[in-house]
Amino acid sequence: MGRVAGWVVTGVGVAVVLATLRDIVHTLWHPSGRGGLGRTVLAAVWRAGRPRQGHRRARVLAGPLAMVVVVVSWVSAIVLGWTLVYWPHLGEGFFISAELRQTSRGGFLDALYLSMVTVATLGFGDIVPTEEWLRIAVPVQALLGFALLTAAVTWVLQIYPALTRRRALAIRLSLLRRSNAVRVLSEEDVPMAANLLEDLAGELVQTRVDLTQYAETYYFRDGEESASLAASIETAVQLAHAAERSPRPDMRFAGRLLDTALADFAHLLDEQFLRVGGSTEAVLAAYTADHGHPVRGTG
Repeated sequence: MGRVAGWVVTGVGVAVVLATLRDIVHTLWHPSGRGGLGRTVLAAVWRAGRPRQGHRRARVLAGPLAMVVVVVSWVSAIVLGWTLVYWPHLGEGFFISAELRQTSRGGFLDALYLSMVTVATLGFGDIVPTEEWLRIAVPVQALLGFALLTAAVTWVLQIYPALTRRRALAIRLSLLRRSNAVRVLSEEDVPMAANLLEDLAGELVQTRVDLTQYAETYYFRDGEESASLAASIETAVQLAHAAERSPRPDMRFAGRLLDTALADFAHLLDEQFLRVGGSTEAVLAAYTADHGHPVRGTG
């Protein structure tokens, strides 16, 4: 490989590494959580796991499986990028041990081996950098490997509390549905009802914030219908509509508050995931169907 071509390959490797790091940062720490590779992989695994008759469990595993695939994709991209960085310089920029030279000629596979060993922070010492910039580059990759492991653990620790809050809201809505809360609000004067609806609106706002911050939580399907917000969200719509028809001003205000929270939540779902472009009820119905639950009436 010529000198100019070698530096071009190295430049491509650097670009791959930087693009991967950008995706990791956007997925884990950017407020909107819009990492390109991560979101693409998550969406692809989600679509591949669409429930089929007799195989409804597949999509329940889509979220955890997608996270594993994303992390593997990040590691693979980092390894490939640094492989391209090292490959053109193995002959002159590295010392290769005598034992390894017997079966190695400093080719692509040797660069791949070096990159994998370095990102795993193993450091066998059979290939050692001698050029000054490579003596800096190799430890930098080892640090990135450690940081990537930390990032993967951080990702899990960030996501599951958000999922817990979403499931708690879903279970609360499911309890209200089983308690015939919609009928009670429509037919009886319940003093605590306005506070209840305000609390639901607040929890829905928190869920929307979680979905904005951790967009990957959308791709987690809850197996139990009672713990799935996609299956229970229609109850919130019915409660809001019932409250807006109440003769009490505080109830009407609480109903409008909940209805506005539902509209904002639906707008986020439509903008980032569903692309329905319809009313709040239409978007929420699409959300329910996309998570594999039957769509019931919201009137």
